[in-house]
Amino acid sequence: MRIGIITDSNSGITQSQAEELGIYVVPMPFMIDGQTYFEDINLTQEQFYEKLKAGADISTSQPSPESVTGLWDRLLEEYDQLVHIPMSSGLSGSCQTAMMLAQDYEGKVFVVNNHRISVTQRQSALDAKMLADEGKTGEEIQKILYDSRYDSSIYITVDTLKYLKKGGRITPTAAAFGTLLRIKPVLTIQGEKLDAFAKARTMKQAKNIMLMALKKDLEERFHDGECRRTYLEIAHTANDEAAAELKAELEEMYPGAPIHVDPLSLSVACHIGPGSLAVACSRMLEG
Repeated sequence: MRIGIITDSNSGITQSQAEELGIYVVPMPFMIDGQTYFEDINLTQEQFYEKLKAGADISTSQPSPESVTGLWDRLLEEYDQLVHIPMSSGLSGSCQTAMMLAQDYEGKVFVVNNHRISVTQRQSALDAKMLADEGKTGEEIQKILYDSRYDSSIYITVDTLKYLKKGGRITPTAAAFGTLLRIKPVLTIQGEKLDAFAKARTMKQAKNIMLMALKKDLEERFHDGECRRTYLEIAHTANDEAAAELKAELEEMYPGAPIHVDPLSLSVACHIGPGSLAVACSRMLEG
């Protein structure tokens, strides 16, 4: 049985990478000053940050139902079944939309709501491809990914509260207070949504908080203190230097552990702005 694997551009997988991996990526749409753009199709990371810094009016949207079913219909000419892995249902309506659309494709399209985003969503897509190559059916892959939905962790700190405030993610009073005190909030995703985790005064302090939180998760949640059975991941928004420094620190803490570094997808970046830094982990599937 041939199984096709689909995710969206929130995973950080580019169109060219998807081609190399044998995975299909639905580009997330944006409205910028009234014009529609698609991530990695007619909007690069560089162009996006130029528009963001220039104060453009940017909003995100979910892919149209027609674009999703159109892709499914094309792929089902080549594959027997499809596994579709959208971003977390807690962060976008695109997951619920895909699940609803899949009802008309009973037995052929399996949508995975496994609460992932960015680098952890990327790992789910890679895991799905590996399981498909091992001969698992779409239904089996869906169940394995759903059962492991809490086997990942993300901690992220932002450089400015401006974009969280603009998007209504925090109250104007909290944003004004935080900016006055130069607070660097540390946020976390432990399942569906983005939650407050801690406050720091500097990016260095925020990074240390994230590294200690990661260490605790590896030891207490995943029972893998030496990081032998867990993927480590770093994501950032226009913050390559800090990401490289964080990677070096992780390599020192966990020698030999696989570490992947990616820019955050633009539909996440527009809500948090440039200068953010995230560390994440995903437990390896048990063979």
